[in-house]
Amino acid sequence: MLEAAYPQAVTALEYESPFTLLIAVILSAQTTDVRVNLTTPFLFAAYPTPQALGNAPIEDVERIIKSTGFFRMKAKNIVAAARALSEHYGGEVPNDRDKLEALPGVGRKTASVVLSVAFADAAFAVDTHVFRVSHRLGLTLGKTPRQVEDDVVKLVPKEKLRFAHHWLILHGREICKAPTPLCAKCPVQQICPSAPIVAKALRAKARAKKK
Repeated sequence: MLEAAYPQAVTALEYESPFTLLIAVILSAQTTDVRVNLTTPFLFAAYPTPQALGNAPIEDVERIIKSTGFFRMKAKNIVAAARALSEHYGGEVPNDRDKLEALPGVGRKTASVVLSVAFADAAFAVDTHVFRVSHRLGLTLGKTPRQVEDDVVKLVPKEKLRFAHHWLILHGREICKAPTPLCAKCPVQQICPSAPIVAKALRAKARAKKK
């Protein structure tokens, strides 16, 4: 049902290569994809390759990416990650989870995004939207992103796994929002275990306003 609702689901991050995608995903932590997309053109215009970014002055990188938040740590990580790509992998992003997660600033979620988007691997990334929507839809009771990932992976056919991440993200952004989902517009409302709970809460809120 989510596949039918979001047939063109792809990452909102703009990128031209596995390298630019990797850097964009690192920058996307604690900010919006829109903000990252406004920032990366300036970053890659100044430092278009792993070698260039790996040798970039940290202060200049901080200046360029400042609007993405946590810019000092992000600048340190993307410069170090770019340097590692240049020194160890010939400037190429490895299609290997362990090697990706060994790069500075790259955790499991970032590696999963790169693997699924850049290399079409059957990887499933869990961000805040995926975490929230998966729980609301009753797909998991997991308390950590890894537990949620493990639960959802068991339910989704392998060939659709890399798309499921995008379906859940788009659903979380457009319909199943925090703190209050738009259940009246939801394509899976009839089978969602959270819909009756939300409806009950909204009725109680409406009664309280009338008093």
